[in-house]
Amino acid sequence: MSFKEPSFADRQKAAQQAKQNILNKFKAQPGPDDPEVKQRAAEREAQAAARAKAREIRDAAKAEEKAREAEAAAAAAAQLVREKEEEAARAVALEAEAKAKRDARYAARKGGGKGKKK
Repeated sequence: MSFKEPSFADRQKAAQQAKQNILNKFKAQPGPDDPEVKQRAAEREAQAAARAKAREIRDAAKAEEKAREAEAAAAAAAQLVREKEEEAARAVALEAEAKAKRDARYAARKGGGKGKKK
Protein backbone atom coordinates (compact mmCIF):
# COMPACT_ATOMS: atom_id res chain seq x y z
CA MET A 1 0.00 0.00 0.00
CA SER A 2 1.38 3.30 -0.96
CA PHE A 3 0.42 6.82 0.00
CA LYS A 4 -2.02 8.37 -2.45
CA GLU A 5 -1.36 12.07 -3.09
CA PRO A 6 -4.56 14.09 -2.78
CA SER A 7 -5.50 15.72 -6.00
CA PHE A 8 -6.12 19.44 -6.45
CA ALA A 9 -9.89 18.83 -6.41
CA ASP A 10 -9.58 16.91 -3.11
CA ARG A 11 -7.56 19.71 -1.52
CA GLN A 12 -10.00 22.32 -2.80
CA LYS A 13 -12.95 20.32 -1.42
CA ALA A 14 -11.22 19.98 2.03
CA ALA A 15 -10.55 23.73 2.15
CA GLN A 16 -14.18 24.49 1.24
CA GLN A 17 -15.38 22.05 3.92
CA ALA A 18 -13.13 23.71 6.54
CA LYS A 19 -14.51 27.14 5.62
CA GLN A 20 -18.06 25.82 5.86
CA ASN A 21 -17.35 24.31 9.29
CA ILE A 22 -16.01 27.64 10.56
CA LEU A 23 -19.04 29.47 9.16
CA ASN A 24 -21.45 26.99 10.78
CA LYS A 25 -19.65 27.32 14.11
CA PHE A 26 -19.91 31.12 13.92
CA LYS A 27 -23.62 31.00 13.00
CA ALA A 28 -24.30 28.62 15.90
CA GLN A 29 -23.13 31.21 18.46
CA PRO A 30 -25.91 33.08 20.27
CA GLY A 31 -26.60 36.69 19.29
CA PRO A 32 -26.24 39.76 21.51
CA ASP A 33 -29.98 39.74 22.32
CA ASP A 34 -29.89 36.14 23.57
CA PRO A 35 -30.94 35.80 27.27
CA GLU A 36 -27.84 33.75 28.12
CA VAL A 37 -25.55 36.40 26.65
CA LYS A 38 -27.39 39.13 28.55
CA GLN A 39 -27.16 37.11 31.77
CA ARG A 40 -23.39 36.59 31.35
CA ALA A 41 -22.94 40.31 30.65
CA ALA A 42 -24.90 41.16 33.80
CA GLU A 43 -22.77 38.74 35.82
CA ARG A 44 -19.57 40.32 34.46
CA GLU A 45 -20.87 43.79 35.38
CA ALA A 46 -21.74 42.60 38.88
CA GLN A 47 -18.26 41.10 39.30
CA ALA A 48 -16.67 44.32 38.05
CA ALA A 49 -18.75 46.34 40.53
CA ALA A 50 -17.73 43.99 43.36
CA ARG A 51 -14.06 44.34 42.39
CA ALA A 52 -14.39 48.13 42.28
CA LYS A 53 -16.02 48.15 45.73
CA ALA A 54 -13.29 45.90 47.13
CA ARG A 55 -10.64 48.19 45.58
CA GLU A 56 -12.27 51.23 47.21
CA ILE A 57 -12.29 49.46 50.57
CA ARG A 58 -8.60 48.52 50.19
CA ASP A 59 -7.73 52.07 49.17
CA ALA A 60 -9.61 53.48 52.17
CA ALA A 61 -7.82 51.04 54.49
CA LYS A 62 -4.45 52.01 53.00
CA ALA A 63 -5.24 55.71 53.42
CA GLU A 64 -6.29 55.12 57.02
CA GLU A 65 -3.10 53.16 57.68
CA LYS A 66 -0.99 55.94 56.17
CA ALA A 67 -2.80 58.49 58.34
CA ARG A 68 -2.11 56.38 61.44
CA GLU A 69 1.54 56.03 60.46
CA ALA A 70 1.82 59.78 59.90
CA GLU A 71 0.19 60.43 63.26
CA ALA A 72 2.56 57.99 64.96
CA ALA A 73 5.53 59.63 63.24
CA ALA A 74 4.34 63.07 64.37
CA ALA A 75 3.92 61.80 67.93
CA ALA A 76 7.41 60.29 67.86
CA ALA A 77 8.85 63.55 66.54
CA ALA A 78 7.03 65.51 69.26
CA GLN A 79 8.35 63.09 71.89
CA LEU A 80 11.88 63.52 70.54
CA VAL A 81 11.54 67.32 70.66
CA ARG A 82 10.23 67.13 74.24
CA GLU A 83 13.13 64.88 75.25
CA LYS A 84 15.67 67.25 73.66
CA GLU A 85 14.06 70.23 75.43
CA GLU A 86 14.13 68.37 78.76
CA GLU A 87 17.77 67.42 78.17
CA ALA A 88 18.61 71.04 77.38
CA ALA A 89 16.77 72.20 80.53
CA ARG A 90 18.65 69.61 82.62
CA ALA A 91 21.93 70.77 81.09
CA VAL A 92 21.12 74.40 81.90
CA ALA A 93 20.12 73.47 85.46
CA LEU A 94 23.27 71.38 85.89
CA GLU A 95 25.40 74.20 84.56
CA ALA A 96 23.69 76.70 86.90
CA GLU A 97 24.23 74.34 89.83
CA ALA A 98 27.90 73.91 88.94
CA LYS A 99 28.27 77.69 88.62
CA ALA A 100 26.64 78.17 92.03
CA LYS A 101 29.05 75.65 93.59
CA ARG A 102 32.01 77.35 91.91
CA ASP A 103 30.84 80.73 93.15
CA ALA A 104 30.37 79.35 96.65
CA ARG A 105 33.90 77.88 96.65
CA TYR A 106 35.30 81.15 95.31
CA ALA A 107 33.40 83.16 97.91
CA ALA A 108 34.56 80.82 100.67
CA ARG A 109 38.12 81.13 99.48
CA LYS A 110 37.97 84.91 99.27
CA GLY A 111 36.00 85.26 102.46
CA GLY A 112 38.22 82.83 104.35
CA GLY A 113 41.37 84.55 103.13
CA LYS A 114 40.22 87.97 104.31
CA GLY A 115 39.34 86.58 107.70
CA LYS A 116 42.81 85.14 108.27
CA LYS A 117 44.71 88.31 107.36
CA LYS A 118 42.73 90.51 109.69
